[in-house]
Amino acid sequence: MDLIGRIREIADRVAVSECLELVDVELVGRGRSAVLRIFLDKPGGITIRDCERVSSQVGAILDVEDVIPNRYTLEVSSPGLDRRLVKPADYERFAGNRIKLVLKTPLSGRRRFHGMLRGIRDGRVQLEEENGETIGFEHGDIEKANLVIEW
Repeated sequence: MDLIGRIREIADRVAVSECLELVDVELVGRGRSAVLRIFLDKPGGITIRDCERVSSQVGAILDVEDVIPNRYTLEVSSPGLDRRLVKPADYERFAGNRIKLVLKTPLSGRRRFHGMLRGIRDGRVQLEEENGETIGFEHGDIEKANLVIEW
């Protein structure tokens, strides 16, 4: 298992024990400037206390098991209003919301798409663009997708 996979497994185990949903894990930077970010959610939103409990438990496990051999900064927070969509279930859960997504490789010369998320049909993420056209994307082809904040 790769480093992120191992961290994700540990963070998910702790999140489940605290009745929270692990949204995403990212490790950015290298060496002493490395930052490990863990994003959590639950119905009604997470609290600072939720973040503190998960941070304490995940940090202890990572340190005891020496998962990240170098110094790092651990940040635990909510995914925010512009929440990243990671799992296929996220695309169903947030259907009816505006999103932006970036593909790993271009489709008809484009990598960036914006529009209304219409869920998943036949295993493909459905996005309705501003012109009313709906495009389907394989989940594995999506590099990054986020909710768009509407004011």
